[in-house]
Amino acid sequence: MPKERGQKVIVSNRKARHDYSILDTYECGLVLVGTEVKSLREGKASLADAFATVDDGEVWLRNVHIPEYTQGTWTNHMPRRTRKLLLHRREIEKLIGKTKESGLSLVPLSMYFKDGKVKVEIALAQGKKAYDKRQALAKRDADRDIRKAMGRALKGRFTE
Repeated sequence: MPKERGQKVIVSNRKARHDYSILDTYECGLVLVGTEVKSLREGKASLADAFATVDDGEVWLRNVHIPEYTQGTWTNHMPRRTRKLLLHRREIEKLIGKTKESGLSLVPLSMYFKDGKVKVEIALAQGKKAYDKRQALAKRDADRDIRKAMGRALKGRFTE
């Protein structure tokens, strides 16, 4: 059986980039059981309400929904169980300091296969206020309008 190469995204958390200002990102390994991996290979998972916490010097991923494997038996996993994230000790200590001192959150951005292993990209993030979200949407809309106008101008279709 050939070894997998490259990166295949399973699920991404698009809402996290809207709700949070991303300060720093980390790639983590994930402790899983066999039926969870099989379910992930089918592309089934949800990061909608997920978050990470640091407890007793370990990082835990909570509220990630990985549905039960359809061909699993009584050995199937619990869909929303707490899963351990694998990071280097210095990264964990850095995260402990940042989350304690400045009230930042750990938010999962995406889950993917990298060379056959499941990885999670978590972000050190700060929550956005409602007006920040509105500004970001207005900026995105303005950029889209500028790109549209530039495209028309390049094609020779000028509009008033």
